[in-house]
Amino acid sequence: MKLTSCIALVVTFFFLGCNQNKKVSVVNEGSQDSLSSYFTLANDFDLSPQLREQYIQKASKIVADQQNDSIHRVNLFKIANRYYNLDKFEEYKKAVFVALKKSEEKKDLFSLAKGYTYLGDYYDSQAASDSSFLYYDKAEKMYLELEDNTNQAKAILNKATLQYKESDFLGSEKTVSKVLKIIKNTDQSEVLYDAYNLLGLIYNELDDFDKAMAYHNKALASIDEKIPSVFQPEATSCNNIGYVYLKNHQYKEAKKYFQKGLEQKNISRDKPFVYAMLLDNLALSKLKLNEKEGLASLFYKSLKIRDSLQLTTGIITSKLNLSAYFRSGKDTVKASQNAKEALALARSSNSYRDILISLKQLSVIEPHNAAVYANEYIQVSEKLQKAERNIGNKFSRIEFETEEIKEKNSNLTAKNRNLLYGLVGFAIVGLLLYLVKAQKNKNKALVYKQRQQKANEEIYNLMISQQSTIEVGRVREKKRVAQELHDGVLGRMFGLRINLDSLNKFDDTTAVEKRNNYLLELKNIEQDIREISHDLSREKSELINNFVAILNNLFEDQKKTFESKLISSIEPSIQWDLISNATKINLYRIIQECLQNINKYANANTITIKLKKEENNLILEIVDDGIGFNGNKAKKGIGLQNIRSRAQECNGTAEINSKLGEGTTIKVAIALGKI
Repeated sequence: MKLTSCIALVVTFFFLGCNQNKKVSVVNEGSQDSLSSYFTLANDFDLSPQLREQYIQKASKIVADQQNDSIHRVNLFKIANRYYNLDKFEEYKKAVFVALKKSEEKKDLFSLAKGYTYLGDYYDSQAASDSSFLYYDKAEKMYLELEDNTNQAKAILNKATLQYKESDFLGSEKTVSKVLKIIKNTDQSEVLYDAYNLLGLIYNELDDFDKAMAYHNKALASIDEKIPSVFQPEATSCNNIGYVYLKNHQYKEAKKYFQKGLEQKNISRDKPFVYAMLLDNLALSKLKLNEKEGLASLFYKSLKIRDSLQLTTGIITSKLNLSAYFRSGKDTVKASQNAKEALALARSSNSYRDILISLKQLSVIEPHNAAVYANEYIQVSEKLQKAERNIGNKFSRIEFETEEIKEKNSNLTAKNRNLLYGLVGFAIVGLLLYLVKAQKNKNKALVYKQRQQKANEEIYNLMISQQSTIEVGRVREKKRVAQELHDGVLGRMFGLRINLDSLNKFDDTTAVEKRNNYLLELKNIEQDIREISHDLSREKSELINNFVAILNNLFEDQKKTFESKLISSIEPSIQWDLISNATKINLYRIIQECLQNINKYANANTITIKLKKEENNLILEIVDDGIGFNGNKAKKGIGLQNIRSRAQECNGTAEINSKLGEGTTIKVAIALGKI
């Protein structure tokens, strides 16, 4: 699983004071008091997003009429901040650009640096890591010029965080070291916490568990009252320490820390994504300890939160962990279903690491497809390695291109020249030391890549071995059938031919009787041939017959498990032997997904499922009389995405209609000529 979905990377200094819950009941239009009230109400998380946005717009009208002074620019950043907290990123960007323009007019370097930081945050939210790195780097240089060590350290830490998220672990480690040097002997607990936490994550990725644990404990020890409780630093550290134990196969210790993290006050409200991680990781540690009671509910609870927050990587992780859970219970159908859903989502988001993990899991669940998964695994692994190399080079190039050397005095005195010569000498020594360290880092990186390549080769060999076993069985069966034909059927037919030839010379009663006996023997041989032919085609017929049987089993399980009345019908005229296996699988998964969603959310009394032919189309219709849902709000839900995606894979369409209080109708149409 991708580590950033299993560990919490929390940067505490972003938008301090965003989670204000103070209620304001009286608002006077046009006053400074009303502006302050609007800003407070816009950050009241107990209000609806629509109402909060209205307060931001009211505040914006007041700020637009202000003179361009320092207070005006502070208010512009407050407006941007409130839009960020609502995930209104385009409005956020527009507000930041206005603030930057006003700052440039007044040559306000501090506000310019702040604006660059905000732009870095924007591009980070859009997964544009190179643009984000560029603006963080600009902010760093400007804070250096202003001699603002605290904000400079924060900008550098932002860069290190980006490097980590892009798997440039050695580069991130080097960048964090700069942060620790800048804040050395200062009282910057929030920056110190984030630096230690990030180093713990880096060393965990590099499998240096001792260092990872040491830095996570340092992070935990650095927590004080200056770090707002709303950032949940203790829950974050508990999750990360627990994950180090989990990765190092110390499952009991891991479980303790995940439970401790879940015990933190207001964790589900303040940091729902961390809460979801803790639930998922706790369930995973219990699975490793074979403590399976209540595991499914933990996994599904975490998935539901991640789905509501639209956390793609988190959803993938939950699906993969659910797959592992079902596989442990020998439910290969659900195990395969969840792994394939994770793979589809990883492909759509171009998450190479998640694709690799999904392929690896599927190769174990479906050994008969191991060779196919192995081939894709190798291709994606090569792409990942290339991407990681490119991103590291890109970050280095950005730093080089934005480096500005400013000399305050162009005419140096003799004393200054001597000083310059000394600095050059130190620089040369420093360069030599840097080259030595860089070579060591390259060696570390090479060892890491070699370890990854070895793992790839082992996985590939395993899958090929599994595929070879299957092929040996097929060859053995073909040989058996050939022997039966040669030694049994052909031998008997040869004997009959010889005997019939000999009877051509006679035409008496005895000859007629013998001919009749030989004809009866020919009928027996014919039956034997039919049986052998039946054996050869049995797999195909079983597949055809089993599809309807599997569907009926699914319907029976639904009836036994849930109170909802299920009415199902499959039109007998459908020629399932003409429909591809891929289409059958996708139809089954769609039905399964729909039943799962109805059982979890719909509260339906009656469910109707029909499979029928309409003209030249195969129609799947699923209707429930449940509570329904708002189709506009649910468009991005992973469940509906899966249904549409599976229909498209069959060259079909999926029509989903639902209204609150009126139930839901899902209709999938697949052209019979295209399946």
